[in-house]
Amino acid sequence: MRRLLFVIALSGACGSAQKNQETLTDAIRAYNDGLRWNRFEVAASQVPPKERAEFVDEMDERADTLKMTDYEVVKVDSKGEKEARVQVKVSWYLDNIGTLHETHAVQTWERHGKVWWMVDESRLRGDEMPGLSEPDDTATAPADPARPLPAPSVN
Repeated sequence: MRRLLFVIALSGACGSAQKNQETLTDAIRAYNDGLRWNRFEVAASQVPPKERAEFVDEMDERADTLKMTDYEVVKVDSKGEKEARVQVKVSWYLDNIGTLHETHAVQTWERHGKVWWMVDESRLRGDEMPGLSEPDDTATAPADPARPLPAPSVN
C-alpha cells in the first residue's frame, strides 16, 4: 500500500513539473509569436507589468523598419522551478536594406506566481539586431565562431 501511495505521489509531482514546463512553453511561444507577427500587446503580456507600455511603444516604433521573418526556440534550460534561459534563433531584415540576417538571442524568464515573464534578452551570437541588447559581460559570453580571436600580446 505504501508503494502505491509513493507511486501516486511521484506521478503527481511529475505532472506538476510537466504542467509548469507547459506554462513556460506557452509563455515563450506567446512572446515570440507576438514579436514575429507584430502583436506587441500579446508579447507585452509576457514582460513585467511595469515595463509593458514602454515595451509596446518601442516595438511599435521598431516595426517600421525591422521585419522578423521567423524564429526557432533552440534550447530551454530550466534553472529550478522559477527561472529559465531560452535560446532563440531569429531571422530578420531591415525594410530599407532587405538583407536577411540571423541572430541567436538568450532570453531570461522568471516565474512569478503562476505566470512566466521574460525579464532580459540579449544577443548570444550572429548579426547585431536593432533593439536587442549586447551581452553585459563579454568575458563570460560564449565566443562567436565568426568573430576572429584577438591577437596575442607580445611582451
